Amino acid sequence: MIRFQKKNLLYKIYTWLPILVLFISVFNEFDLNYLNIDYFSFNFPFILIFYFALKAYQRFDYFLVFLAGLFNDTVVGLPLGISSMSYILICIFATYLRNITISPNLIKDWFYFLFIISLINSINFTVLFLFFSYELDITLFIVNNFFTFLFYIIFSIFFKRYLKSLDD
Repeated sequence: MIRFQKKNLLYKIYTWLPILVLFISVFNEFDLNYLNIDYFSFNFPFILIFYFALKAYQRFDYFLVFLAGLFNDTVVGLPLGISSMSYILICIFATYLRNITISPNLIKDWFYFLFIISLINSINFTVLFLFFSYELDITLFIVNNFFTFLFYIIFSIFFKRYLKSLDD
């Protein structure tokens, strides 16, 4: 297990690691297209934002999440504010779940995450299709939704270990 001194610069960078990874993922727009696998994509920022807004909200700045959404829109070429709205909605729904939950349960969080990403992807699809006249394939949104839902469990294991290493 990694142990840091609490006042060390390396520890401070380590505590900001989720935000740094979020910015790297939105600048990179990592979607596995280079593997030439049809119908395989997942939205890593959704997973990261939901988990840390739910579990480690003290260490997760929502303004930086909003800013990451603006950068994502610029990199991807979406109308400015679509990703920011999505990211902030994830933060709001995760905060709501955190406040109403008495005993946390990974499976309940997982299915709530499915509901949230389905709602947000449908809002994004509707806004982009109706207001901005984007030609979109609903199949890609469904596949992205499915794989994002599946990968949440895998990434939550890594994120849990990360948070445990911060608390030690």
